[in-house]
Amino acid sequence: MTDSGDRRRVDSGGTWESQFGYCRALRVGDQILVSGCTSTLDGKVRHPGDPGAQLRVAIDTAMGAVAELGGRLEDVVRTRMYLTHRRDCGAVGAVHGQVFGPHRPVATMVIVAGLLHPDMRVEIEVEAVVASPLQPLRPLVVDEP
Repeated sequence: MTDSGDRRRVDSGGTWESQFGYCRALRVGDQILVSGCTSTLDGKVRHPGDPGAQLRVAIDTAMGAVAELGGRLEDVVRTRMYLTHRRDCGAVGAVHGQVFGPHRPVATMVIVAGLLHPDMRVEIEVEAVVASPLQPLRPLVVDEP
């Protein structure tokens, strides 16, 4: 996590972030914005052909960033899902409902021509609003002997 005053960023360390000039997630004040997350872990697309399982991996990635920035699942207010096949709407919607159903954020599901890798079937963006204010990071103080 990096801190620049009233902004905190989470970087995943993935190659696309440095190549394309973005971060995994950004917190400004009480808002957390998470870039599109897919089922890519360690450079490999997980669960090719299974959009529901892909969404679970993508949500885990997104929520890891939300948590690192001080948010929780119930703080999520909006999701956007991008699918490469209309036939995947049911499977993706079911997983979204299982995860977010108790809190029911606003959501959008869009069919797109494709994602960065041909095995990717779904990508999700997440936005959260947290109740607690952003606290400045405190410098690490090491006691000297």
